[in-house]
Order: sequence, then structure tokens, then C-alpha cells
Amino acid sequence: MNNLTNKYGLNSRVKLEELSENNIGIVKLIKSRIIQKDTHKIIEIADLIRKTDSSIIVSLICNNNICSKSLALLKENRIELIFK
Repeated sequence: MNNLTNKYGLNSRVKLEELSENNIGIVKLIKSRIIQKDTHKIIEIADLIRKTDSSIIVSLICNNNICSKSLALLKENRIELIFK
């Protein structure tokens, strides 16, 4: 996981998971609800990943606690959702 954050030039606190050859998941498993402020940070991370390799599909791995505005923002920015 640490190799992925180094590869994309991200902070070591960001957790990434390789889902397939061209699909990277941003892991955000928190107890509280994901709100718009969190979503903007996720979009920035996804943009940095796509800047390195534009063919990568970015997904968000999270709990089901996410606000509707955040869902719309993620869909608008082509970030898939995977619920755990």
C-alpha cells in the first residue's frame, strides 16, 4: 500500500488499494459520515492519481455513511463507490 502512495506522490496517511490492473481504490473507512469537505479532499487525491496515469479508474472504498451531496460530487468527478 505504501508503494502506491509513493508512486502517485501522495501523503503517507492516504490509504490506497489496488483493485485491479487499472483500478485504484481510495480507502476511507471512518465511523462518521463522509461530508462535502471530505469529498473535496477525495477528489483532489483522485485528480493527482489521474495526473500520473489518465487511464486509471479511481474508486472510493467506504462505509455506507455518505451524504447525498457528496454522492453527486463523486459521480460528477467519475469516482466509483465500493461499500464495505
